Amino acid sequence: MLKAGIVGLPNVGKSTLFNAVTRSRKAEAANYPFCTIDPNVGIVVVPDARLEVLSKISGSQKLVPTAIEFVDIAGLVKGASEGAGLGNQFLANIRETDAIVQVVRCFENDDIIHELGSVDPIRDIEIINAELILADIAALEKRRSSREKKAKGGDKESKKEVELIDILLPHLNDGNPALTLKFAEEDKPIVKDFFLLSSKKTIYACNVAEDELGAAQADPDSHPLVAKVRKFAAEHSGAEAVVISARIEEELIDLDPADAADFLKDMGVTDSGVSALIRGVYHLLGLRTYLTTGVQETRAWTIYEGDKAPAAAGVIHTDFERGFIAAEIVHYDDLVELGSKTAAKEKGKLRIEGKEYVVKDGDVIEFRFNVSK
Repeated sequence: MLKAGIVGLPNVGKSTLFNAVTRSRKAEAANYPFCTIDPNVGIVVVPDARLEVLSKISGSQKLVPTAIEFVDIAGLVKGASEGAGLGNQFLANIRETDAIVQVVRCFENDDIIHELGSVDPIRDIEIINAELILADIAALEKRRSSREKKAKGGDKESKKEVELIDILLPHLNDGNPALTLKFAEEDKPIVKDFFLLSSKKTIYACNVAEDELGAAQADPDSHPLVAKVRKFAAEHSGAEAVVISARIEEELIDLDPADAADFLKDMGVTDSGVSALIRGVYHLLGLRTYLTTGVQETRAWTIYEGDKAPAAAGVIHTDFERGFIAAEIVHYDDLVELGSKTAAKEKGKLRIEGKEYVVKDGDVIEFRFNVSK
């Protein structure tokens, strides 16, 4: 299961957000730095309203959503790449994740101490990004030193690594994350093995005050701090910024869905910021969902964007991929509009696809396979 790490400076709302995302109270949330020391881990269901709709069409007995893993990581401080605060542990924990949720404080509150004494989301982002880049520089310099002798001795793999490191280091030394540097397709697997922190895709969670959530979600650019984060994210890495209020979301943990919906409505909010964040992380990781539906269950299955039909079948069982014959496919939108697979077939919306078909998000699939040979 792919993993997203929740990071940020101390006292920006990381642990509160983790509790909200995982609908638990695993993470201690308190008004002092380094409240989280050992990372908390939670499995998070990806919200998908399509399951309920499909289950009604099929008369399914149960729903099975897809999920991803979230990790609440200790707060970082300036100098973490040199071991300040819990820096070494913080950076090691990030290295084990597939993507980063960077929580950014976008609210003023004199009762909640900010590590640096004032609220400035862009400064906070730049501190974290700089520490990730500095850690990458140190790791690459160490790696280059260990590969240089072999490269001079004619070892082709070491020579290629040194060449790529010599491209990366000037880029990083200019303050640019590894994510913004483009490589040839054949070089990407080598760069991936460097496990660079600044190469991880990031989504920004703009944590606003409770009474600002409704307006900020309706028009994010109307909130001056959120607008700054959105502009910075778009210009520096093409990243997404999601508006949340960790405090409000934490209030929803103990409520059932109907009461939670009423609570949000009373706050002037139509959707949960955490739901948007989870979906955003799912897509950030390059994940997509196809669906299966029947009397027994309606289920969401996770694949990577670009996966072909046999690989998608293999998510259910390796025998499905090994013995793949064809896939019977109708898209969710067409199935819902027409009301049944029979009607979809009559309208030409249900089709048979082979091994080269690239599965799309929202495809409803039934696989044909044979493993007898």
